[in-house]
Amino acid sequence: MLLRPYRHDDKDAVIALIDGVYREYADCVHLEKAEADLLDIPAIFSPGHFMVLDDDGEIRATVAIAPDPERPGVCFLKRLYLDARLRGTGSGGRLLDWFLSTARALGMTRAELWSDVRFERAHAFYRKHGFRSDGEARRMDDSWQPYREYFYSKEL
Repeated sequence: MLLRPYRHDDKDAVIALIDGVYREYADCVHLEKAEADLLDIPAIFSPGHFMVLDDDGEIRATVAIAPDPERPGVCFLKRLYLDARLRGTGSGGRLLDWFLSTARALGMTRAELWSDVRFERAHAFYRKHGFRSDGEARRMDDSWQPYREYFYSKEL
């Protein structure tokens, strides 16, 4: 599988992948608000900052990095989603390795993320890779129904 930068023709496949993950939790992508960035990824993410895992033409995973424009040295881990068949195969670690090496190459010293409280397997993954949560949660109202997210951070 090839880890490569997002291309415009990946849009529908990326949305379908993320929607599939949400459907595991009886939810779906909300392109009008929470996932509006997926409609124009090149306008939101710098070139090479949104990656896909391409399995012979099938998009199987995504990951992105977004430097915080208000806090030098801080970046966000964004859009880390894997097809269910890839979980536990090391693919998530490969995507996280790309994120961490890219963050360090950009001079970042801290990585942060927010993760839906329902994504327990992802939380275990983040903790395994050195991300810490202080238990802070925020309420979100930008989807079909309200939800909550936990905050995680890692010093680089």
